[in-house]
Amino acid sequence: MSEDLPSVLVVEDEADLADLYAAWLGGEYDVRTAYGGHEAIDQLSEEIDVILLDRRMPGLSGDEVLVSVRDRGVDARVAMVTAVEPDFDIVEMGFDDYLVKPVTREKLMETVESLLRRSEYDSGVQELYAVASKKAVLESEKGQAALEESEEYADLEARYDELQAELDTQIEEFSDHGEFEQAFKQFDKGDPSEDDDGDDDLDFGI
Repeated sequence: MSEDLPSVLVVEDEADLADLYAAWLGGEYDVRTAYGGHEAIDQLSEEIDVILLDRRMPGLSGDEVLVSVRDRGVDARVAMVTAVEPDFDIVEMGFDDYLVKPVTREKLMETVESLLRRSEYDSGVQELYAVASKKAVLESEKGQAALEESEEYADLEARYDELQAELDTQIEEFSDHGEFEQAFKQFDKGDPSEDDDGDDDLDFGI
């Protein structure tokens, strides 16, 4: 496999499913597979660009693998790809996106492409995307009453507003640089969080 291709590590204890994801992605990426948490830990390296991580695995869970990824400073974007429906515990988890199985080939490809684009942004923008993804998945899975009662969700909303305000300030400071502003206007149209206009791009106040 060409070293020029972005690398994707698929972590999934169901071998058939891991191999299916690898087959879907194999034409575009340098795909590696780990059939469990411990095997994933053994394959962690700075060469990994994207990790597709199952949560519920025997031996070492995806949640524990995610902690190891962040503790080791592996600068990879991580999407949880799992049958575990998200609860408010995801607010404190260090992933970038969350997909609930079953996942289509198109959705998996779109997610990897989106995560790779995010890697080009600075840490503040990456965090904004991660927070927006968590908001979107909780809003799609939880009722309004549950959201309103959750302190975790309130904290998430507050962090989203804070990050968005910081980005707005940066854009205002560089408003004389048309290329900078235009870059943010084209910001990752395929992200799952919807803005007030109902389209698929994130609303960063631009």
